Amino acid sequence: MDSVGIHRPRNLGWARAAALLYGDWGTSKAYVIGLAFVAAGFSSLPIILAVCALTGLVAYNYTIVCKNFPDGGGVYSAAREQSRVLAVLGSLLLLADFMVTAAMSCWDAMAYFGISREYLKAATLGFILLVGFINYFGPKHSGSLAVLLAMPMVIIVLAIVALSAPHLTFVHLERPHDSFAVNWVAFAGVILALSGVEAIANLTGVMKLDKGATPENPRVTSTARKAIWPVAIEVVLITALLAWAMLSLPAEMAPQIKSRYEDMLRFLGEHYGTAALGPHLGQVFGVVIGLVVGLLLLSAVNTAIAALIGLLYMLARDREMPQPFTRLNAHGVPWLPLAVATLLPVFLVVISDNLHSLADLYAIGVVGAITVNLGSCAFNARLKLKAWERLIMIGTFLVLFAVGITIAKTKPAALFFVVCVLGVGFALRWWAMKHAGYETIIIKKEFAAAVSADHIAQFRPNLTPGQSILVAARGLTPVLRFAIEEAKFRQGNLYVLYIKELAVNLPGPLANLERPRWQDDHQAALIMYAMIKLGQEIGVTVIPVYVVSENPAATILDISATIGADVLMLGSTHRTNLARLLKGNVITEVAKNLPENIQLVIHS
Repeated sequence: MDSVGIHRPRNLGWARAAALLYGDWGTSKAYVIGLAFVAAGFSSLPIILAVCALTGLVAYNYTIVCKNFPDGGGVYSAAREQSRVLAVLGSLLLLADFMVTAAMSCWDAMAYFGISREYLKAATLGFILLVGFINYFGPKHSGSLAVLLAMPMVIIVLAIVALSAPHLTFVHLERPHDSFAVNWVAFAGVILALSGVEAIANLTGVMKLDKGATPENPRVTSTARKAIWPVAIEVVLITALLAWAMLSLPAEMAPQIKSRYEDMLRFLGEHYGTAALGPHLGQVFGVVIGLVVGLLLLSAVNTAIAALIGLLYMLARDREMPQPFTRLNAHGVPWLPLAVATLLPVFLVVISDNLHSLADLYAIGVVGAITVNLGSCAFNARLKLKAWERLIMIGTFLVLFAVGITIAKTKPAALFFVVCVLGVGFALRWWAMKHAGYETIIIKKEFAAAVSADHIAQFRPNLTPGQSILVAARGLTPVLRFAIEEAKFRQGNLYVLYIKELAVNLPGPLANLERPRWQDDHQAALIMYAMIKLGQEIGVTVIPVYVVSENPAATILDISATIGADVLMLGSTHRTNLARLLKGNVITEVAKNLPENIQLVIHS
């Protein structure tokens, strides 16, 4: 039992999955309709309707993707079935998407909070850094805010639609431009309603299985459909109705509409709320809209940063990025991906003048990642797709590919941005692959010190008779000495469990990751080598157990039952109050759920 695979429980029901998806996808309406007005003014309704139709089509395609990738169907997983290079290409496009998502969502959140333009950029930078700091501790439920605000957001947008209903009119609409090329460019420029749909494919690996499915033969088709369709219908219908409400405003308000494109939902709420309820209640309604939408956008910032961390970590674990990207901090978060995920959005905000400039960078990453995902699935002969499913997916792929080419042609800044991301990404991949073959057989001085007589002397146990013991430890602590004494006394095996805590959202199937080895982990090897040597000296069989897990408490319980331990020993925690608040207390969770036939010893 040298090593155990990653523990990833399937506990995500369709309702929570839908709420998490809505936290990403549902926020698109907060800026799409305003950007559409900037692009095409009062002639933008047909363009928005076309974007909504494509959004619904993409949603259908992703139900197919989720059906065929029950262990994670993001672009990395789907493209990797075809080619590792294609998988890295799709991942880098998604990385570009996440970078701009974090920057753009935070910028728009500040606008909805009513921050003045003078301080808007500074506030955006501050909140991105704050979210990055929070992610240093690797909170387990990074999507909790999105789940909490999903229903208030739906209620608010329905309220805006209801208040605007008496005023809806086609009087102010203008005919679209006669040139198809001009309309197509405008359509490509407001394609942002697709943003966030990739999130649902990455969640299939933790979704609850369909009835009758097993972990060996997983199936999440029903769960994924129930999560996707309510969100897709809301995004399509409400975006169209809100666009109609915006275009029903008087034509003389055009300058004011353009000036409020960043917080269009709040502007609509204030205008129609004032018309129906009076100036005071209209302003109050606008403040409520700003608070709910702004918080949901901040949740999207958090989700994007967490997804960026997970994507970079996945690539590094798969030897596609330099190995330093896999090094974890004390809370199980890869510190280098965390720094990258925080500083890159900060850099984008610094060089951007407004939300519109960020949107130009945004579209090419969103469209590129979805295009690679759908193209990889559509042309994958190994996937059991029905003929009409494959044809629809190919058609969607061709439309998105054309949109991507259009963005690259008409938005030089977006093309330059994505070329920089791809260039740096593939350069890092080349460096990682070039150095992947170099290993050393020289034992580091830390390991030599760990097995030296002087170092081990302080842990030498008292010898007396016993049974099977499992001890979980994070370092060379007194609980290990106590455990090996008990193992000698009980004349049984000593299982030494080391859990490498992984607080990362993995954007693909766990099968892609290499089997973890304690010999490759500095801290684990320090413990295991010392305990094995001590065991050999006193005649106790020491069995190393190394696990990479995002849920240490559940893993400890699982391993205890699997090996049939008679005694479980844990060392007392030394976490700070802030860490305990964000991550919970492992000992408390274990004590609450440990079977009665296993003794629990907490050694301080």
